[in-house]
Amino acid sequence: MAVFKQGDHVWVSLFSNKENGVPIGAVVKDNTYPNKILIQDDEGKERWIEAQNFKSLQPMHPSSVQGVEDMILLGDLNEAGLVHNLLIRYQKNKIYTYTGAILVAVNPYQVLPIYTMDQIQLYHNQRVGQLPPHVFAIADSCYFDMKKNKRDQSCIISGESGAGKTETTKLILQFLAIISGQHSSIEQQVLEANPILEAFGNAKTVRNDNSSRFGKYIEIHFNQNGVIEGAQIEHFLLEKSRVCRQAPEERNYHIFYCMLLGMNEEQKKLLSLGTVSEYKYLTMGNCMSCEGRNDVKDYASLRSAMKVLMFSDSENWNISKLLASILHLGNVEFSAAVSDNLDCSDVMPTSHFLAAVKLLEVKNMELQSCLTNHYIIIRGEGVSRPLNILQASDRRDAFVKGIYGHLFLWIVNKINSAIFNKPSQDPQNVRRSIGLLDIFGFENFHTNSFEQLCINFANEHLQQFFVRHVFTMEQEEYHRENITWNYIHFNDNRPILDLLALKPMNIISLLDEESKFPKGTDATLLQKMNHLHSNSKIYVAPKNIHDTKFGIVHFAGLVHYQAEGFLEKNRDVLSTDIIKLIYSSKNNFLRQIFQLELSETKLGRGTIRQATFPDTLSKNADATKRPPTLASQFKQSLDSLLKILKHCQPYFIRCIKPNEF
Repeated sequence: MAVFKQGDHVWVSLFSNKENGVPIGAVVKDNTYPNKILIQDDEGKERWIEAQNFKSLQPMHPSSVQGVEDMILLGDLNEAGLVHNLLIRYQKNKIYTYTGAILVAVNPYQVLPIYTMDQIQLYHNQRVGQLPPHVFAIADSCYFDMKKNKRDQSCIISGESGAGKTETTKLILQFLAIISGQHSSIEQQVLEANPILEAFGNAKTVRNDNSSRFGKYIEIHFNQNGVIEGAQIEHFLLEKSRVCRQAPEERNYHIFYCMLLGMNEEQKKLLSLGTVSEYKYLTMGNCMSCEGRNDVKDYASLRSAMKVLMFSDSENWNISKLLASILHLGNVEFSAAVSDNLDCSDVMPTSHFLAAVKLLEVKNMELQSCLTNHYIIIRGEGVSRPLNILQASDRRDAFVKGIYGHLFLWIVNKINSAIFNKPSQDPQNVRRSIGLLDIFGFENFHTNSFEQLCINFANEHLQQFFVRHVFTMEQEEYHRENITWNYIHFNDNRPILDLLALKPMNIISLLDEESKFPKGTDATLLQKMNHLHSNSKIYVAPKNIHDTKFGIVHFAGLVHYQAEGFLEKNRDVLSTDIIKLIYSSKNNFLRQIFQLELSETKLGRGTIRQATFPDTLSKNADATKRPPTLASQFKQSLDSLLKILKHCQPYFIRCIKPNEF
């Protein structure tokens, strides 16, 4: 006879995921037969459980049946209990759940009526736990603790692409701008920075219609009365390669589509622009529109935001000229030729090439030469070598990525110049800050490259920061206060960080070393990594000598990286030919964005260096000085960021993307 009644909630381990062995929740639908029970699991599937498998059913704790707002109150405090609790709350549109002081946010993929002005007033001056879980409760707690304890706060917002990190960041900014009381222009400027950053730094991907293709740390500054007096934005690792190529069903950055659909015909005529479908850089993913986005409306919002952030009409036009030049360059084609028995190429004469010449304000022959020849120094003498069709296309794409990368940096600096105010020198008026970290989640694609290694390296650092704060520091405090407790064992990812960046001969140091050797190649890099780390449990060597993939066992799982292209991406240096072309240009704005000096951004108690390459871009650059590699810059930025976070009281928001999306 069955031990479970109809309507009972149970855990089923028989059909659980074999890989991780997590039971699934279910409800008993039919127990009228003596030798079998019909259940319906959390995924909606009905299954008969035969008598010999009754032992796979376990009763569910009442707290798991009803669901709880704070998961530390669960009777079934395990992975199955956590997942089930999030599911049943999500099904009721209760997207926020606490795990102690950590907020878990499940992206609802719809607009819920829970972010109104009434909701903001409701959560203001309320402690966490007094009201149902909400992102506003975390934002208010940050603000309250900053004022009460006179200590800088930070909120680390993590999750995979499409989990809702960017929207969560915007909601916290909205809350802080409203409750800080002053309602001045600076608060409006801080809010209006988002549409600009999203236009130039976000794109549609297969996972997310508004995916941030860069990481950012926004630090909001408050005076001693808790009023916003400024802000500062730092960005990390913009995905420049997206400008030149997109995966199937993905788009380029929003700004290109917004510009082509939002500009009037007269403006487009001045830039020799047509429709979206005419440009190779916008059609590679075979996805030119995005359901749920209105590019015309977004362009109007962008122009409005740029006015608020003090972008002049001439600056807006100069930006449009460079964006148009990128689209025209993408349509430049090359024909094969042979000279002195060497494969070479010629630029095919098209209207797009002539438009690029006009917009970049360079000479026709100089642009042709730059795209089809490579200038190198051999034994102290300059030699020009021809490029074949493939090399010429790569040169064009490198030029385009350089323009867009420097333009994005200029835009971030322009925003910062409007919203940043220097701190008062008055010791009685010490300002405090709340920092919001919205950074890329762990990535593991079919093909993973240098960008994924950097992104996952950042996630390892943040995981270590989280583990140290939640487990290590908490238990150290218990020990100091002689509190009796059972030691909590957890997976420490420190060995992974040691392999990637901390111990001698780590992956990043080997990558940098090989990038500095003129004869260094992706193959020699792989050989050195295999020689030094093949015995490591964390490093997975290629299967054979022809395999160009290596693996890293990250805290979130094994990722295989394609080593091909690593050195070129890490060097991230524009050729001498392109630099000369830029300095020969009559386009003052083009020259300006490439002349940004190495600047230091003061954030709280730390300093993040925003690196561009003055040595590379100087006419009289010292050839013996090498610009910092992209990996070393990224590592330095992360180190600086973590120093800042360690001085702050941290809050954690974990964003989750539902399985159905």
